[in-house]
Amino acid sequence: MTKCPVAGGKIPVLDGDPFSPESLENPLPFQEALREAGPVAYLSKYGAYAIGRYEHMSQAVSNWQELTSGEGVGLLPPNRARGLLQMDPPEHDAPREVLQEILSARVLRSMKDNCMSRAEALFDELLDEVPAGGEVLVDGAQQIAAVFPVNFFPDASGIDPDGREKLVPYADHIFNSLGPRNELFEKGAGQAKELNEWATGKCQRDALAPEGFGADIWAAADRGDILHEHAPLLTRSLLSAGVDTTVYSISGLMHALATNPDQYEALKQNPGLARVAFDESLRVVSPVQQIFRVASTEVEIDGFVIPKGSRVLLSFQSANHDPRRWENPKKFDLTRDPSGHLAFGMGMHQCVGQHAARLQSACLLEVMLQRVAKVEMAAPVEYYHNNVLRGWGKVPMRFTLV
Repeated sequence: MTKCPVAGGKIPVLDGDPFSPESLENPLPFQEALREAGPVAYLSKYGAYAIGRYEHMSQAVSNWQELTSGEGVGLLPPNRARGLLQMDPPEHDAPREVLQEILSARVLRSMKDNCMSRAEALFDELLDEVPAGGEVLVDGAQQIAAVFPVNFFPDASGIDPDGREKLVPYADHIFNSLGPRNELFEKGAGQAKELNEWATGKCQRDALAPEGFGADIWAAADRGDILHEHAPLLTRSLLSAGVDTTVYSISGLMHALATNPDQYEALKQNPGLARVAFDESLRVVSPVQQIFRVASTEVEIDGFVIPKGSRVLLSFQSANHDPRRWENPKKFDLTRDPSGHLAFGMGMHQCVGQHAARLQSACLLEVMLQRVAKVEMAAPVEYYHNNVLRGWGKVPMRFTLV
C-alpha cells in the first residue's frame, strides 16, 4: 500500500473505486479495504479522502463544523439550488426545525390508520384469490417497495398524482449526481432539466393540495419561520430524499427476511421485533451508501490530518459492517441490538424523514405477518446501480399464506 501524496505522506492510499460497476454490484470488498487501511484513507482516483470505521464515522457525521455540507455533499460542487442536506447552521437551523415538526413521530402516528389501509390494499391485490396455505411469487422490490412509498409519501405531501412515475428517475439522477460524472450520471443527464422543472412545478404553492406536508411548509413560510424561497426547496427535498431511499429501505427489508426465513419465523413469534427488524435490515444494507463532506479546516482523525478544502467520503455501510463495532456484521440477526447504526446518519444531519420510513415499514410488516406464514427467495436478487444508493432491481420472493 502506497502513501498519500499530501498530508505528510502518512495517510494510506486506496486505488480502488467505490463508484465502479464492480463496487456498486458488491460494495463490501471496497468497504473492507477502506476499514483495514486505517482511520482515514486517500482515494487516488478522485483526490479525495474516505472514512469507513464506525468509531471515526460516528464522530465525522456529527462534526458539521469541520466536515461541512454547505459546499455540497457530492464529489463535485453542486450546480443546482441547495436543499436541507446541503446547508449548515445557522442557515440550516430554521428549515430543519420546520421539517422536524412537520415530520415528527407524533404527526406520523396520526397517519397510521391511513397507512395501514394502504398496506392492506396492497396485500389484497398481491394475494388476490390465493387460498390459505397457497403460494404466490412476489417481487419485493417492484411490487411492494417501488409501489408503496411512491404513493404514500407524495399523497402525504400533497403532491399532485399526475406524473408520479417521474419521482423515482428524478431522485435517481439527483443521487447519481453526487458521485463522479460516470455512465450512471450521463444516463440521467439528458432528462435532468425536464425532471427538475417538473418537480419544481409540483412543489409550488398553487400546485399542492390544501392539506399535507407541502402546505405545512408553505404555512411555515407565511408565519416567517422560514424564507419563502426555501419553501419549494424543502418540499422538493421530501421527494428527492424521501422516496427512493424508502423504496430501497423496504426492498432491503424484504430481502433480509426472504434470505433469513428463520428470522421471519422469529418475527412472527414476536411481532414486537418489527422495529428491530427494520433497523437491522438498514444496518446490513444501508440505502444511502456514501456521501461527501468538505473539510472547512485541517481535520485530525486519530493522528491523521485531512487538509483544508478536501472532499471527504463518508461510507455509512462500511461503518455499519465494522467488526470492531458489530459481531458477525454481515448476518441479519434479530437478537442483535442494531441501535446506533448510521444508516440514518447522526447528529445535525440525521435523516429528518426517518419517521415516515419507519411508519411505512411498520404497516407493511404488520399486514405481512398477519397474512404470510413463510417467506423465502424464489430466484437470485438483482441490484440497481446508483452512485450513492444501494438499489434493488428485483427481489423475487415466495410467500406461503397463512
